[in-house]
Amino acid sequence: MKHLFKLTLFLSIIFFSFIPPVKKVKVVFFGDSITQAGVSPTGYIVKMDSIIKQSNLSDQIELMGAGIGGNKVYDLYLRMEEDVLKKSPDVVIIYVGINDVWHKASSGTGTDADKFEKFYRAIIKKLQEKNIKVIVCTPSVIGERNDNSNQQDGDLNNYSNIIRSIAKGMSLPVCDLRNAFSEYLKSNNPSNLEKGILTSDRVHLNPKGNLFVAGEMWKVLQNNIK
Repeated sequence: MKHLFKLTLFLSIIFFSFIPPVKKVKVVFFGDSITQAGVSPTGYIVKMDSIIKQSNLSDQIELMGAGIGGNKVYDLYLRMEEDVLKKSPDVVIIYVGINDVWHKASSGTGTDADKFEKFYRAIIKKLQEKNIKVIVCTPSVIGERNDNSNQQDGDLNNYSNIIRSIAKGMSLPVCDLRNAFSEYLKSNNPSNLEKGILTSDRVHLNPKGNLFVAGEMWKVLQNNIK
C-alpha cells in the first residue's frame, strides 16, 4: 500500500509537470495623460488591477499602460509599433480623443473630425491584423457641468459618435465613458460644478474618477477576455 501511494504520488508529479502554466491575457491600455497616470498608485489601471485581484483573476489577466501625456489619435498611430505591438497584447483598450478636441481651442493643434476617424480606423486595422482584440472608449469630459454648457461638449459628443459608429460598423465592444460620465454627473453634480466631481481640473481624473473609469472599463473587459 505504501509503495502504491509513492507510485501514485510520483506519477501525479510527472503528470502535472507536463501541464503548461495558464497563459495570462495581456491587456494594454493605449491613450494619453489620463492613461499615463493610470499606472500611478491611484490610477484607473491600478484600481482595475485591484478589482481583478478581488475577483480572484490576477493569475489570468495582466494589465499594462501605454499612455503619453498630450497624445492625440495620430500620436497613438505613430507609436503603436513600439509601445503596443512589441508587447504582444491579446487585448488593446483605446482611450483617446480628449486632446484631439481640447487642443483645438487651447492651442489650435487639435484633430479635425475626418482625420480623427481616419487615424482611429487605421489603428484598429493594424491591431486586428495582429489578431488583437480591440475595445474602444469614448472620450469622457472637458468640464463637468451637467447641462451641456462646457465649451467642448458639442465636439466631444461628435467625436464620441464617430467612435460609436466605427465600433458598430466593425462589431467592436465599446466602453461609453462619455455617456457614463454624463449620467453620473446628472445625478451627482447638483451644483453644476465645472470640476471636482470625477476630475481634478475638468479633464484629469481624481481618485473617485479613476475608480469610476476602472469600474466602467472592467464591465466591458470582463465580457471580452473569454
